[in-house]
Amino acid sequence: MSERIDALCAELSLSAVAHHYATYADEAAKKKRSFVEYLEQVLAAEVSLRAERSRQMLIKLATFPVVKTLEQFDFEAAPGAPKNRIQELSGPAFIERRENVILLGPSGVGKTHLAIALGARATERGYKVRFITAADLVLQLEKARREERFDQYLKRAILGPRLLILDEIGYLPLHKQQADMFFQVIAKCYEQGSVILTSENSSRSSRYRS
Repeated sequence: MSERIDALCAELSLSAVAHHYATYADEAAKKKRSFVEYLEQVLAAEVSLRAERSRQMLIKLATFPVVKTLEQFDFEAAPGAPKNRIQELSGPAFIERRENVILLGPSGVGKTHLAIALGARATERGYKVRFITAADLVLQLEKARREERFDQYLKRAILGPRLLILDEIGYLPLHKQQADMFFQVIAKCYEQGSVILTSENSSRSSRYRS
């Protein structure tokens, strides 16, 4: 019987069910749980596994240089970043409203950390996210244009995600063609999704704008 159940689970791609059904059945028998309770426990394990796999895939597709969390961020060291507002941005509302966020501040105050943390939180809610530095974006746009696939690249890699994170805006000077391509991206993203930008300014404290 167990071999038949394992085969059916494999055919239906029910990895968690295959892994847990026997153990949960023993627990249900010992604790005299109903079949409905047992079934709910097994299905919940499958849903949990699939959600985790989906989250890991979204994290991978986001191309974060490293995964950061809001819990790791030192708000006391960055008084210009209002904790309550940042926590609010960790919810789905600003993405659903297609709002944009600008994180300004000198090097080292945690702008990239915050941007990644907000992006990671968005992946937990099932949103597609893309992280890329401004310099890398320009290089990839130029490469796509040379290879005559600019529109395809723009649609797939930049406009596909619900949230685009552009890091280190203004670090490198852009010539006219680069600037035109860059702002074309910004304009299209503004119409279709949300953007988080990070950039330096001369102030000693970081600032948040929306």
